[in-house]
Amino acid sequence: MSKEAFIPCLFGVFRQYGYDGATLSKISEATGLGKASLYHHFPGGKDAMVKSVLNYADDWVEENVLQPLASEGSEFERLQTMCDRINDLYGEGTQPCLLAILQVGTGREAFHPHIKAALDKWIGAIATVLVESGMDETLARQRGEHAIILIQGSLMAAQGLDDPSLFQRVIKALPQQLTSECP
Repeated sequence: MSKEAFIPCLFGVFRQYGYDGATLSKISEATGLGKASLYHHFPGGKDAMVKSVLNYADDWVEENVLQPLASEGSEFERLQTMCDRINDLYGEGTQPCLLAILQVGTGREAFHPHIKAALDKWIGAIATVLVESGMDETLARQRGEHAIILIQGSLMAAQGLDDPSLFQRVIKALPQQLTSECP
């Protein structure tokens, strides 16, 4: 089996436990691979695994978020599609964000540039939709940043309070908030 076959399992492990908490035992259990096989597929160890997972996440975001944002349709429809896909990714507010969890602990320094670039790309894609609808570039960028703050903040609050409805409310209201005339 190729290493690509194990990446969804690794995604789940790193998403749940973060860099520091994803022990080789947990990784081995999730993938069904022994340590020797893990190192065969990922000679760079845990860092190589996380890089593969981040690339997998980038591909998912490209296909499910960025492409729909750049597609045909009204700005509201494109933002709604983004929110629907993000809602699916985060299990309607029950699943943590890989990018957020990798920002904590010893892996932060190694993966921060990748995470920053991914977030900047997402913010830029949202801003582009809003600019295309006639919004000022500065305001559009601020609204893109605000969208990420709302998504990530509501996800953390939903999990911390064991109430996914907090996240679901934000996701449901976000397209309208982003496209409204008033900030």
